[in-house]
Amino acid sequence: MSTADQIQDHQERCRAHLLSLRMVAWGEEDPALAAAQADKATGAIIAEVEAANQAALAADVGSRRRPAARTFLRVRLDRLAAAAQELVAAARDEDYPGLRRHLRRFEALTSASWTVQHAVFGPVPPPRGSTTLER
Repeated sequence: MSTADQIQDHQERCRAHLLSLRMVAWGEEDPALAAAQADKATGAIIAEVEAANQAALAADVGSRRRPAARTFLRVRLDRLAAAAQELVAAARDEDYPGLRRHLRRFEALTSASWTVQHAVFGPVPPPRGSTTLER
């Protein structure tokens, strides 16, 4: 399996988790349940982005740009993790407008991660069956 295929597979697995986050953001469920669901979904997305980063870096072994790429991807992942924490905190605090705002930011950072992997490590086709995540 090519690196682009591996990255695409990780990206596709994120789609269901992003959908579940959207449902949490609009469902106005019990705060503890909403926070748990948000924590689980953001954790899964972060794991997929991190796995895609590792696949991309593994394909770039021996490259002079690898140390810089590793640092760049780590910083992006750290930003995504911080956004996830804010999203979960908003769910726990029953701040649904804030939750939706943090979700938009989290989605943007997730999308940016795929864009960075595409730009740095080669073309990654859009997810099968969709070119964007519908809102």
